[in-house]
Amino acid sequence: MLPSGSEQQESLAQLRKQVVALIRDRGYEWREEPFQLASGQLSHDYVDGKYAIDSGPGLRLASRAAVAAANSLGASFDAVGGPTMGAEALAHGIAMVADCLWFSVRSKPKPRGREQWIEGNRLKRGTRVLLVDDVVSTGDSIMEAYEHVVDTGASVVGVVALVDRGESGRQLFAKHSVPYTALVTYRDLEIEQVRGSKFTATAS
Repeated sequence: MLPSGSEQQESLAQLRKQVVALIRDRGYEWREEPFQLASGQLSHDYVDGKYAIDSGPGLRLASRAAVAAANSLGASFDAVGGPTMGAEALAHGIAMVADCLWFSVRSKPKPRGREQWIEGNRLKRGTRVLLVDDVVSTGDSIMEAYEHVVDTGASVVGVVALVDRGESGRQLFAKHSVPYTALVTYRDLEIEQVRGSKFTATAS
């Protein structure tokens, strides 16, 4: 784990700065032709978190920053994971950096065998979970993953997004008293905020 106190905060600030630069350089593009987001909102701003961390050094940087962010939330965790496939690379990287377990939450349950929603570690009551995702827009995908995790009896102690394109994720997890943070926000990228979530009627 990274240092605590003022040294940790300094390290986190430095790591965040590097991750923002990484996303700007490799994970963001402005598209002349607008495209539709899952929320239905049109946007010219395309963010590809998976492409941004497709190298060993990029993934290691993002993973170290995510662990530092989790430490800043006071989130001590035994396992890390999130929705497939956005969270998978980041979860694997964090598991190696933090020496912990990893898991992935399916979009649909496996149709054979154990017919399970969650792959990787078999979460159980008492497991402390850090939820992650590469890009959070409305927060719907990571909130669905949250629900499947808590169904196992495990407890979600914190949520860290690589990139957050809005405020819905923070608001949704605040309702569950779960600490939430993002390494890169729409403000850092100077792009339009994404609004709306099926889990809440309003978002400011």
